[in-house]
Amino acid sequence: MSKLEIDKTKPVLVTGATGYVAGWIVKRLLEEGVSVHAAVRNPDDRSKIRHLDELAAKLPGTIRYFKADLLDQGSFAEAMAGCAIVFHTASPFMLNIRDPQKELVDPALLGTRNVLETANRTASVKRVVLTSSCAAIYGDNADIDATPGGVFTEEVWNSSSSLGHAPYSYSKAVAEREAWEIAKRQSGWELVVVNPSLVIGPGVNPHGTSESFNIVRQMGDGRMKAGVPDLGLGAVDVRDLAEAHLRAAYLPQAKGRHIISAHNTSLLGIAKALLPKFDAYPVPRRTLPKWLVWLVAPIVDKATTRKFVARNVGFSWFADSSKSARELGMVYRPLETSIRDMFQQMIDNGLIPKR
Repeated sequence: MSKLEIDKTKPVLVTGATGYVAGWIVKRLLEEGVSVHAAVRNPDDRSKIRHLDELAAKLPGTIRYFKADLLDQGSFAEAMAGCAIVFHTASPFMLNIRDPQKELVDPALLGTRNVLETANRTASVKRVVLTSSCAAIYGDNADIDATPGGVFTEEVWNSSSSLGHAPYSYSKAVAEREAWEIAKRQSGWELVVVNPSLVIGPGVNPHGTSESFNIVRQMGDGRMKAGVPDLGLGAVDVRDLAEAHLRAAYLPQAKGRHIISAHNTSLLGIAKALLPKFDAYPVPRRTLPKWLVWLVAPIVDKATTRKFVARNVGFSWFADSSKSARELGMVYRPLETSIRDMFQQMIDNGLIPKR
């Protein structure tokens, strides 16, 4: 990958700085000697930021913490003051929820509006990098049948999700659309968007929480021993995703949306990548028949509806991430490296029982 020209004289803001993806972005910025303004809910809770402090102690950059909340209007103003770049990563990723509007859509949509309207009032901001998702591009795997050439690209928008069906995907789509609307109405800063697929790989915070860890944990603790649904998905290493964020921030030519996805794979594909090294673990070795998943899934997991099964299980997933290679110079790690590093870290930290 080409060497990035990074302006170390201006601080940058990272929202949701304690998150899984944000942790690696912060690490890369600190490695480059940048001054990071980390927006967190509670800077006084040292347990949540200890891993970032430990990084900063060893790396050339510096970190300062600021209290901010997605739903608290104007709370990002102090953290953003003087920053040239804003990385907006903060947005909830949860599948088991009671109130999708309150738990997913409001923080994603109103939080994006809050951060970008603050950017409008902050003259130093020149670029905003938004962490969106491939979920803003598609809602269900079945959507691929309606896409040109049967491939998801940056031109495609998720139109199949709603509050009642795939609300997480819906929250990502409405938040990204809002970001483009706000960006269009001003000329002070540029918006660049990254759209990752399923993020895998080890966390900077070894005890981090993300839906990705829940999926992989189930592959190692026996809950998926009988098999996995035949579910196509994309996957990308969290370390590569962090690199993509820096490239989206600092490459002058970066613009628009970027699918950040290394592999067109499936749940079984991820499991198979684990087997050569972790075959002593109850890693799934086969797919379950769709009728069985349709019957059992809603009983086992309330978040998995029969409509979800009907529109996702048995469908392949293909996305074209060539724009990320062409315009951001991205080169991706092998799937095996990403998933094995993640699995090993989870064993080392007791999240998956040792065998």
